[in-house]
Amino acid sequence: MKTRKGYKTYPLTVAQKFHFFYLDRCPKKEVVNVGTSLTIEYELDVDALREAIYKAYERCEAMRLRFAYDKKEKQWYQYVVEKEEREIEYVDFTGKSMEEAEKIMTEWTSVPFEREDSPLNRIVIIKTPDGNQGIYLLGDHLTLDAQSLICFMRDVIEIYCSAKFEGIEYPKEMRSYIEQLEKDLAYEEGSKAQQRDREYFYKQIEQSEPIYNGIDGPGALLEERKKNPKARAAKFISSNVNSALDIFHLEEEPTARLMKFCEQQHVSLQCLLIMGIRTYLQKMNGNDDVSINVAYARRATLAEKKSGGTRVHSFPFRTIISEDTTFLDGIHIIRDGQNEVFRHTNFNPVEYRAYRDKLYSTEPGRSYEPMALTYQPMTLKEKGLDKLGDIKYKTKWYPNGATPQAMYLTVMHRPEDNGLDFNFEHQVAAVTRETLEYFYYYMCRIMFKGVEKPYLTVGEIIKLV
Repeated sequence: MKTRKGYKTYPLTVAQKFHFFYLDRCPKKEVVNVGTSLTIEYELDVDALREAIYKAYERCEAMRLRFAYDKKEKQWYQYVVEKEEREIEYVDFTGKSMEEAEKIMTEWTSVPFEREDSPLNRIVIIKTPDGNQGIYLLGDHLTLDAQSLICFMRDVIEIYCSAKFEGIEYPKEMRSYIEQLEKDLAYEEGSKAQQRDREYFYKQIEQSEPIYNGIDGPGALLEERKKNPKARAAKFISSNVNSALDIFHLEEEPTARLMKFCEQQHVSLQCLLIMGIRTYLQKMNGNDDVSINVAYARRATLAEKKSGGTRVHSFPFRTIISEDTTFLDGIHIIRDGQNEVFRHTNFNPVEYRAYRDKLYSTEPGRSYEPMALTYQPMTLKEKGLDKLGDIKYKTKWYPNGATPQAMYLTVMHRPEDNGLDFNFEHQVAAVTRETLEYFYYYMCRIMFKGVEKPYLTVGEIIKLV
């Protein structure tokens, strides 16, 4: 397929194919829906906001993406339409409770998109029962991720502000999705960079077989070993993909303590989060060898940051940290390992897993990683809204009701106070709320004890918490 409806078509990227991989296997097609709202404690000009949304569509190719299926090739393609002219709805929730309004927006989030030749996002201008106004945005994960969604919303805000307030400049141009797409596709066509990345990951995989560490202990692995005494992988996910979203809030002051430690030690909060999670798993399973899946945004350059689309690749991240290692040394081991992985994250995560499964004869449905982590440092506060002074605003993410993973933790900063929200999306059949409460409590205790006394050993911290 060369063209569709007069537009040039392009193959899907690895990141998009990954979403299709589990979408094809998932009975609930809303599994790729991403829903969020942004509301401001301010009386907005609805017509001006609608105009700002249309302008933002014009500036962002990725938000005008369409998909098409070639029946002969049995392959999906993508193309960018010239303009978005569909109506942008206005919904006033006045008279309803906040719970009722959020229930309706959650219902919107669980409606799958028409897959072929149709828009893959929906924007609704909303007025919430608390009097705030703003937008609800629903997008298909094959066309956006958290960073591109935030980037688009910020563009809408800045366009609106530049039109309505004196002294606020019109935002700088977005970058071309198609140009970035062409670079990604060139990488995937057997480039030298791809070969270097393949060699790096294959070498990592070949060192030795990882071992599974369960969220609530070694039960799943012990069950596996009844059939195969040498088993190191286990089955944790459920065939029931129904999910829930449980959110735990860390207040502003303790969050600031964690951020200060990271700044002083020149490490990212992602490294500290990984240290907290892997030490908890070490405590629960008695293994120094711990693996979790970590998502990488792949937005290092300005072109990558501002071109939209979906760019997240997720790779297993394995650390072997003995109990006599200090907390600080453990953090540095993670930082060095993360810095290595960052340089190779354009590689295909599906090929990574296929090679590992073949090498270690891993049975279908078995894994070494009990969960995945995403840390989202990007916030709306960085630009746009800060120019409006002390006007308060709220953001909220809505669950789509389905997940192919047993547990996925997304950590984000709250706009109100910059505290942290720990968003646990999990299969209801695989992980209970009680397990999450236990996990969150001890992960935080480990991180704070390590931040307070970084020269304690991992073993000492495990005993103290």
